[in-house]
Amino acid sequence: METVLMHTCCAPCSLSCIEPLRSEGIEPVAFWYNPNIHPWKEYEARRDCLLGYAPSIGMEVRVREEYGLRPFVEAVAGDLDHRCGYCYTHRLEETARYAAQHGFSAFTTTLLASVYQRHDDIAEAAERLAREYGVQFLYRDFRPNFRAGNQKARELGFYMQKYCGCVFSEAERYGKQIARDRAKFAETGGQD
Repeated sequence: METVLMHTCCAPCSLSCIEPLRSEGIEPVAFWYNPNIHPWKEYEARRDCLLGYAPSIGMEVRVREEYGLRPFVEAVAGDLDHRCGYCYTHRLEETARYAAQHGFSAFTTTLLASVYQRHDDIAEAAERLAREYGVQFLYRDFRPNFRAGNQKARELGFYMQKYCGCVFSEAERYGKQIARDRAKFAETGGQD
């Protein structure tokens, strides 16, 4: 069976990828490298959910531990509207580098499962990095499995995150609530 290094953003998204790959005779080796995820408790919850699940299905996990709040914020602060491109490239570059250094002929990513991510940008960055590091990028569109994977994750009691990972996406998640609160307090005179 062929193995592939699979950058893994979280256990729920991995469910959309593992079985399709195994059905092709490809064994994914999960690679945890997500210095974009903040705060620490969110990072820890996602990592530990993956580490708790993987042994139950016989999947190996390699961890590149790096909680990178300061470097991530410094890298994206000047251009928040384009932070996702940096985030994809940074994580996939480390995946491609790790694959090349540890004898994997190919890598892929669970980011390709999310219907919320910029699929084409992810694939483009991965293709470029594959050429740079001399490893193959195994492209698959895992999005058709996304809803079923999330349903299975709920059934298994997985930690289900509410945002992609960075503090800026978390703020966007609460944007409507923040606007409602601002309007409410403005009406009552509780805000300048």
